[in-house]
Amino acid sequence: MIGTIVNAVSILAGGLLGLLLKKGIPEDYKKTVMQALSLAVILIGLRSAFASDDLLIVIISLAIGSVIGEFIGIESGLERLGNWIENRFSSESGSVAKGFVTASLVYCVGSMAIVGSFESGLTGNHQTLFAKSALDGITAIIFASSMGVGVLLSFIPVFLYQGALTLAAGLIKPFLVPAVVSQMTATGGLLITAIGINLMGIVRIRVGNMLPAIFIPLVYYLLLLVVAP
Repeated sequence: MIGTIVNAVSILAGGLLGLLLKKGIPEDYKKTVMQALSLAVILIGLRSAFASDDLLIVIISLAIGSVIGEFIGIESGLERLGNWIENRFSSESGSVAKGFVTASLVYCVGSMAIVGSFESGLTGNHQTLFAKSALDGITAIIFASSMGVGVLLSFIPVFLYQGALTLAAGLIKPFLVPAVVSQMTATGGLLITAIGINLMGIVRIRVGNMLPAIFIPLVYYLLLLVVAP
């Protein structure tokens, strides 16, 4: 849970700082800082991607996981959820509600929150959530400087949402062996790299639909136990 706690605190701290910067932040500064943090996300993803030498398992996991994700429609489902929440509160006249909803959508409805929480719960590696904390903290400064105190309150859904994902992932941790952990870490690392590329605006990769790939190594290992106990 430490990754989620740090993430929530970073949003709160960034929001408080943003309230002190009511005049806003120059666009060039925002763009450059966000690009720098995106590069850091790519680096973190690449480091995790090299965690396993079982490249075939990683490749197969990505292929099968992507097919499953496309069939389920995870990416479009996340988008519909975001649109529904936004429309649900669009009639709210208060700036507090607007800031809260906007920030919560940005922080929660995204692949990095899911991948980072799973990684934190499954492997105890919080680097992705730490990187997300830096991104969210910077974004909170920008949001709060223009949308006010509602942005600070978004740390609550972030804590509850990511905390629940982390705890849920931790339930299957006892069934993991080192080889499976390394394969899942490598697969997740590639997805994190893709998230960094998306943040840079280089190309739009449908990372949400690739999320099932993280669990394919575990499924493969369990199938091996059944077939050859």
